[in-house]
Amino acid sequence: MLLVDTNVLVDVIDEESAWTEWSIRQLRNQSQVHELVINPVIYAELSPAYGSEQELEVGIAGLELVFREFPRTALFLAGLAHRHYRSEGGPRHTILADFLIGAHAMVLGCGILTRDVRRYRNYFPRVPLITPETQLAASLTV
Repeated sequence: MLLVDTNVLVDVIDEESAWTEWSIRQLRNQSQVHELVINPVIYAELSPAYGSEQELEVGIAGLELVFREFPRTALFLAGLAHRHYRSEGGPRHTILADFLIGAHAMVLGCGILTRDVRRYRNYFPRVPLITPETQLAASLTV
């Protein structure tokens, strides 16, 4: 199982993104090994890219993404991450989407396919990340 962050999915939809090829390649490669998962936050963040809920559902099905709800443990962990963020001077008073996604991955015991690593690495350091940087490092060690 692998959570797919919104930025990767937007890259696939926006064919003018500098990351489109990387994101498409990663979705193809990772789908051979993992069940690709999204959650309510990713669904909501992705919705503006579509004209209707039906179009979004077709897009999700076309990418063979599986929708998973949040377990309460993930919601609790996201709240703890937000409290830690605020104690370090983080300015946002509302919970950040990355905390919900990171906590969900932690509870599911899976990684995240993403291009936006900062908060995941800072607040969920044990969650494996597949990023352009990790892919570059892997190709250099081969």
